[in-house]
Amino acid sequence: MTTPWRLWVAGARPRTLPAAVVPVAVGTAVGYSSSGRLAIVSFLGHHGGQSLQSPAVVTVMHHLNWGHALCALIVALFIQIGTNYVNDYADGVRGTDEVRVGPVRLVAGGLATVRAVKIAALVSFGIAAAAGLVLAATVSWWLIPVGLVCGLAGWAYTGGPKPYGYFGLGEVFVFIFFGLVATAGSAYVQHAPFSVTNGSSIYSYHFDWAYPLWAGIPVGLLAVALLEANNMRDIETDTVAGKRTVAVRLGRRKAGLLYVTLLMVAAVSIGVLHRWNAWALLGLAALPLAVYPIGLALGERKGKQLLPLLGATARLQIGAGLFLTAGIVAGSI
Repeated sequence: MTTPWRLWVAGARPRTLPAAVVPVAVGTAVGYSSSGRLAIVSFLGHHGGQSLQSPAVVTVMHHLNWGHALCALIVALFIQIGTNYVNDYADGVRGTDEVRVGPVRLVAGGLATVRAVKIAALVSFGIAAAAGLVLAATVSWWLIPVGLVCGLAGWAYTGGPKPYGYFGLGEVFVFIFFGLVATAGSAYVQHAPFSVTNGSSIYSYHFDWAYPLWAGIPVGLLAVALLEANNMRDIETDTVAGKRTVAVRLGRRKAGLLYVTLLMVAAVSIGVLHRWNAWALLGLAALPLAVYPIGLALGERKGKQLLPLLGATARLQIGAGLFLTAGIVAGSI
């Protein structure tokens, strides 16, 4: 069986990929604002025949490592794609996707064999691992165990004998790995602690983990909202298949309230970021994009009628990510 490339692209679920791109963009911006080289400037002058030296002026010249940013993006994207392919073949084998109300599935739709989709998942994780090794070799070897945990978590979401996605733990995975870990990790690979001696004074700076971890909170909550939009749509089919997602456990109305709560807390957490960078409040400029999906979530639509919710949430996630990234960079210039 030969599967056209367009179907492989569809199987990668492009609408879910903002969950991988946004944390890298925001984390890279945070890392840019926390990295660079120390510039110590002294001005010499003359007055009354005597040489005068002004006090040293210490500034940080920010620097962006594009290679590290690209590697971080590749890692995040292909872990997400690999996770999606694992979800495709695992749900297809279990029969969870026999009655689809969402986008096409490769195995359940008979468009690709289980073996082919497994290989696609392994190739995706392999590409992520290769980019991760480059980062580990140039930044820190501690990134290897972190990457292994991320990959295993992606596979165990719906793969294996006891997939945690079937027990309502998918939201926890998404918040931790596509919020805190991806954002803080993308910031860290931009950063190198430094110390500079100027005469008898030593100037040093160390990485502030609080800033990128807090920046990962709104990023993670928006990623969870994306998952919730998907799971609200699938409540009826997941219930029949025995997939006990949070949306299934709560029911349609309460799941909608949870979705709105996620967006509200994400907005509040963006507001708290002004403690580190006042320009981060620019992220709130994406609030108008939340009006439409909130209306859908609080409405009575079910199943296929909720298909627009996933796309609307993805647009909100992208908008918030772009504005937040732009704000953090602007506040660092």
